[in-house]
Amino acid sequence: MEVLASYGALFVSAFLAATLLPASSELVLLGLLAAGRGDPVLLVVVATVGNTAGSVVNWAIGRGVEVLHGRRWFPVSREHYEKAGRLFRRYGLWTLPFAWLPVIGDALTVAAGAARVGLWRFVVLVGFGKAARYAAIVVGHAWATG
Repeated sequence: MEVLASYGALFVSAFLAATLLPASSELVLLGLLAAGRGDPVLLVVVATVGNTAGSVVNWAIGRGVEVLHGRRWFPVSREHYEKAGRLFRRYGLWTLPFAWLPVIGDALTVAAGAARVGLWRFVVLVGFGKAARYAAIVVGHAWATG
């Protein structure tokens, strides 16, 4: 049951980290690895699914961004949104594997929603980038503690 709770905590932290809320799933993942809780491959899968699902929330917000953007509570500044929009217009879908990047990554996922990128294409590209990032963290941890 304890391991299941660990996977659940990782999923929740990864989901929240991908939304516009501040959270750090990388620290949770590293903590679980350091404590020896969970299979590293399964931890990557859980973190990837949670983080990608959180990005889908941003994509959905992007579908209505013009209505939401002027609201005081909307967490993406106009500056970050416009910068992400410029990047997205210039490089298109190929920006999505970089949705894990701090600050600009969330704005890219919102911009993808505003640009009406198809959901399945979005999930594949974003999921690929997020899986690669989490896998790199696991490999780095294994190398550092090996």
